[in-house]
Amino acid sequence: MPASQPVRLDRRAFLQGSTLLLTAAGSSLALAAESSIDLRVGLITDLHHADKPPAGTRYYRETLGKLMEASDKLSAAKLDMMVELGDLIDAASDVETELGYLKTVNDEFQKICGDRHYVLGNHCVDTLTKAEFLGAVGKEESYYSFDRGNWHFVVLDSCFTSEGKHYQRKNFVWTDANVPQKELKWLADDLAANDKPTVVFAHQRLDNAGSHMVRNAADVRTILELSKNVKAVFQGHSHKNDYQQLDGIHYCTLVAMVEGSGAEHNGYSLLELLSDGSLRLEGFRNQDDYSWNA
Repeated sequence: MPASQPVRLDRRAFLQGSTLLLTAAGSSLALAAESSIDLRVGLITDLHHADKPPAGTRYYRETLGKLMEASDKLSAAKLDMMVELGDLIDAASDVETELGYLKTVNDEFQKICGDRHYVLGNHCVDTLTKAEFLGAVGKEESYYSFDRGNWHFVVLDSCFTSEGKHYQRKNFVWTDANVPQKELKWLADDLAANDKPTVVFAHQRLDNAGSHMVRNAADVRTILELSKNVKAVFQGHSHKNDYQQLDGIHYCTLVAMVEGSGAEHNGYSLLELLSDGSLRLEGFRNQDDYSWNA
C-alpha cells in the first residue's frame, strides 16, 4: 500500500485496542509541532544488493538506485542516526564477490548519516563470516546497545542456529534463526540496568509464528516485556508491511527495498522519537505510516 493512501477501515478495526493510529504521509508531517522531536532515525531493510539478474519479485541490481533516492530524502531530514535492519546484500558464490557487493552498497549507505547501525540478516552472512561483514562496515559487535538523547536502543543478532552456532559460510537453514542463551542473558541484564524508553532493532521477526520468526521469539519477548521500558521493535525479513501490538510493545515490520522493479517499488522510513515518549514513522513509497502515543 503506498504511504500516500489512507488506511482501510477494516485494518484499523483489526488493530482496535492498541494506541496505533495509521495516517497519510502528509498528515504525519503536519503533526510535527505537537511535541518536540528528540531524535530522527532513518530506517531501511532488505536491500539484497547484488550484481545478478532478478529472481521472482526481487530486483537486486535496482536497490542501489532505490537507496540513492532514500539517501537524498533522508539526508534532507537531518537524521541523528541511520539503521539498516538486515540483508543489506544478497548471497554470492565466493567471499571476494560478496565483499564487493557490500562495499558498493555501503559506500552509498554511509553517505546518509555518520551515526550508522547494521543489523545482521541471514543473507549478510551467507558466504561471509560475521567478522568479515562487520569489519567491512566498521563495526565490532553483532549485538549491542547504546543511548542517544533520552532514548535507549538495542541491536539484536538472531543469526544463530538452534545449536548456538554463528551463521556463516552457508552452514545454516534460514528458517532456523535463534537468539542464543548468552545473548538472552546479556539482553535481560542490559534492559534491567536501563530506565529510558527503549527501541529494539532486529532482522528476523519476534512477533510472528511463521517461517520468518525467531524460533525462541517467546523467550525474547518475555525479556522485553519484563523491562517495562521497551516501546517498539522494528524488524524486516518477511519483506512486507506488518504490525502487531503484543503486551504493550509495538512490533513493526518494514517493507523490503528489493521487492519490485522501478522507482515506485521502493520503501524506506523516517522514525521520529518525541519528547513525550511517542513515536511516529513516516513511510516513503511502499512503506506504511504509523504513529504510537506515549
